[in-house]
Amino acid sequence: MHEDSVIIIGAGCAGLSAGVYAQANGYRSRIFEHHALPGGVATGWRRGEYWIDGGIHFLMGNVPGTPTYDLYTQLGVNPACRCVAMSPYTVMRDPAQGRSIAITADVDRFAEELRQVSPADAQPIDALVGGAKAFAASGAVDFGTEKPPEMSSPFDQVRMMWRIRKLLRYFGGPFGKPVQDFTRAIHDPWVRFVIDNRFLPEVPVWFVMMLLSLGATDGAMALLADGSLHFARAIERRYLDLGGEVTYRATVEEVLVDSDRAVGVRLADGSTHRAGAVISAADGHSTVFGMLGGRYVDNRTRERYAQWALIRPWVMVSFGVARDLSAEPWSQMVRLEEPIAVGDGRVPWLSVRVFNYGESFAPAGKTVVQAAFDSEWAYWNGLRQRDRAAYDGEKQRVAAEVLERLETVLPGLGSDVEVTDVATPYTTWRYTRNREGAYMGWLPTPKAVTSRVARMLPGLRDFYMAGQWVMPGGGVPPCLASGKHAVQLLCRRDRRPFRVTALGSVRGRRC
Repeated sequence: MHEDSVIIIGAGCAGLSAGVYAQANGYRSRIFEHHALPGGVATGWRRGEYWIDGGIHFLMGNVPGTPTYDLYTQLGVNPACRCVAMSPYTVMRDPAQGRSIAITADVDRFAEELRQVSPADAQPIDALVGGAKAFAASGAVDFGTEKPPEMSSPFDQVRMMWRIRKLLRYFGGPFGKPVQDFTRAIHDPWVRFVIDNRFLPEVPVWFVMMLLSLGATDGAMALLADGSLHFARAIERRYLDLGGEVTYRATVEEVLVDSDRAVGVRLADGSTHRAGAVISAADGHSTVFGMLGGRYVDNRTRERYAQWALIRPWVMVSFGVARDLSAEPWSQMVRLEEPIAVGDGRVPWLSVRVFNYGESFAPAGKTVVQAAFDSEWAYWNGLRQRDRAAYDGEKQRVAAEVLERLETVLPGLGSDVEVTDVATPYTTWRYTRNREGAYMGWLPTPKAVTSRVARMLPGLRDFYMAGQWVMPGGGVPPCLASGKHAVQLLCRRDRRPFRVTALGSVRGRRC
């Protein structure tokens, strides 16, 4: 075992990021990944001549001159990945009532259209859009890219408070509460639906303001023209060019500990691998309570994993259709007149993506259409464990019902379908091991997104965590930043300066 060696668990965005920064700072690293591909939930798969994208919906913060842009560039995303301007953000539709509203960069137009629907709700509408404009004017959106909580000084806190001083009023009071609380006072059900589903009804109001502000900032939100797996491959290539090593189909079952120091890992095949430090970018619960047996847990950590809600997993139904849908908006939120019954629940809406912004998803003249909705982990997992045939049959039934509902916004779609693919919460768990299929980790409630989660566990040395489980709220920039944070802590341990200069010697390439 060499003190400069590092084992990284997981080749998702956070693990790959940790690997790049480890190599750039002189460490010899090796990544062990459960799946056969990099990216974690940022992935995709082929079905015939169609490419199904299962991950990143859009890329945030890739604006030159910002820390997030620098992060992407250091990791090889720029210039390897082509970005397409995202407009509109989404179109909210209620086909039964003949209503729709496009959420674009023009937040004033968005507000005006909502006020026209319900003049009585002008006050909360104006408050929401006013906050969005304040966020956009401040330029203070921070994805946490600079340093981990363990390395933040009181001066750093003061500097952050000064930077967001004009926004402080939005982080408390009614704007610090969940969106669904804010919209209870809204009279019109359609206006309430639009605001509730701008992201998730459980997030704080200021979070929606921030997203609206990003949509109004040129280049701050973009689509990946070649999909999520291409994005992950770009970072993987940067890592391999720096001398890193990835082993796929290698599931870590235990973190080896000696005298309260992490010294390596044991794989499912029984092999053991030693290193001077271990970084886990894997599922948080599996890491803390599985690989480490729950031996290094304080009350705060135990409470978090016992009580914090997970983001609700999705069912994704994708269709390869022999139709050119280039004129359709790339994203729609469709309110269903007749909900779809799934298990004990009812699906009242579909989030619809039309992959018409890149050539990699389908042959010319054809398109991938994907509809997704929240569903229950327990239902799909239980069905899969009890009766595989029933599980497969339920996927087929749900796909048929989804296709029927899509006909309300894309008439005649069913006759053009050539390929159908269904991914359930069990599918997400199978390939990523994310607890209960929670593709973004914790549900981004006001408490979660304002919590500072340590990257180190109490009483355990030479061990660090990265990924969405230490960055509540998830998302691409925070996950990538968390990999950087783990290596910053490693450099602090070894009393060496953290550097990114070595990354400039590796040229970005199209992959």
